[in-house]
Amino acid sequence: MKQKWNNENWLVSHFNYKDEVRSQFEIPPKVEIHDATLRDGEQTSGVVLTPEEKVEIATMLGECGIHRIEAGMPAVSKDDRIAIENIKKLNLNSKVFGFVRAKKEDIMMCHECGVDGVIIEVPIGKPKLEYQFNWSVDRVIEASIDSIRQAKSLGMYTVFFPYDTTRADELDLEKLLDAVMQNSAPDSIGIVDTMGCSYMEATEFLVKLVKEKTKLPVEIHTHNDFGLAVANSLKAVTLGASVVHTCVNGMGDRTGNASLEEVVAGLTMLLGVDLGIDIPKLMELSDKVQELTNYPVAVNKPIVGTNNFTREAGIGADTLFSHPLAMFAINPYFLGRKPKLLLGKKSGMTSINIRLKEMNKELDEEAKAKLLADVKEMGIAKKRALTDEEFLRLVGKYE
Repeated sequence: MKQKWNNENWLVSHFNYKDEVRSQFEIPPKVEIHDATLRDGEQTSGVVLTPEEKVEIATMLGECGIHRIEAGMPAVSKDDRIAIENIKKLNLNSKVFGFVRAKKEDIMMCHECGVDGVIIEVPIGKPKLEYQFNWSVDRVIEASIDSIRQAKSLGMYTVFFPYDTTRADELDLEKLLDAVMQNSAPDSIGIVDTMGCSYMEATEFLVKLVKEKTKLPVEIHTHNDFGLAVANSLKAVTLGASVVHTCVNGMGDRTGNASLEEVVAGLTMLLGVDLGIDIPKLMELSDKVQELTNYPVAVNKPIVGTNNFTREAGIGADTLFSHPLAMFAINPYFLGRKPKLLLGKKSGMTSINIRLKEMNKELDEEAKAKLLADVKEMGIAKKRALTDEEFLRLVGKYE
């Protein structure tokens, strides 16, 4: 049997797969990715996508094997409605969802766009109810029951999305869930860490609470304000959450949402979940979204960062190419990348030999020793790695 932690494409910690670790998990037999780039991702400050661009991104999401695409919120604008309708017309293998407030006109608008499912948001976080909306829990309950009934009557898969869940008063949340289940049960319940302020054990508590109260499938939607969006998403899956909400490149309001590519890699490689998603294709998707949104990712961003497979340190330089999984947890070639050796302050003689060979240059040992000293000196002076042109000029001194 092929080891899920060790193959030609990745080599992660085998401790992830020890019986003592796995026995604590309740991973569902089927886990799906719900990508919200076209709605929540577009909420990234300064980002606007045209209907045509949304269709292009949706097409690529479908080609990657993403299970559900949140195509937008039709109440926002005519362009959003056009985009949702056109994405649905693509007949992708992905299900197409719309996002709505708990309002009849929003739900009807979504239905008219032809979506397969709907995300119904209501506020439940205490700060939201008290300071932003001035709503009572009873008002939230009334709006929730009416909107869920309407969406279900129209034949749409209905996800109940009480947002800011992680800052809800516990009694308010329990009262809302009890009322909804008694009067208009949705198809699934979202746990929404709107402000990205939940620690993993708190996520565990909420997943267990919602499962116990509703007996419905649980979906997890996290933000990254404390850098825990992906960790909380993976944690929720190990507790039985069957749908993870993501955005390409971790886009989204403020610090962003759980990153699609990081969640998919984590579920696949660290937890051994078979998602049926083409991971290498996520690299192309990341590049396209960066291009269309003019929102570049950090060069060292996990999975898709351009510098993830570069090294300057001389130690292990030869292994970089002969056995990349000794140096990285993921084989760069699996993602369509190549290992890259940089030259600078931290370089050693092995690095010099490799780069000379790559450039079809030969020097004697004395010259190479001087070249290495020059490389280090220039790296220190410029406070960065050398370019190929700079290295070649140094080599020219000794030819």
